[in-house]
Amino acid sequence: MEVVITKENFAKEVLEAKLPVIVDFFATWCGPCKMLAPTLAEFAGENAGKVIVGKVDIDAQEELANEYRIEVVPTLIGFYKGEAKAALKGLVSKKHLADLVAEITKD
Repeated sequence: MEVVITKENFAKEVLEAKLPVIVDFFATWCGPCKMLAPTLAEFAGENAGKVIVGKVDIDAQEELANEYRIEVVPTLIGFYKGEAKAALKGLVSKKHLADLVAEITKD
């Protein structure tokens, strides 16, 4: 399941989530972001109930983009138990997404 993340719902949808969350910081004008979108949607669907995929439009949510020091889009940040644990930048595969989830959930 993909969730639109804003400053207003960030704490509830990401920091307080019981599941691991991958937040996609993207821009509507970004070519690689558009190329990544179907992969993220497919990954979210295949992992429904196990992982949350959230999307943050950096132009609409500048405060969040600044808070997480987003300099390149797409940037994917993996959150677990209220903490940003790891990040990926650029166009990635579903394998990279699965590896990110494994990395952020290991104790």
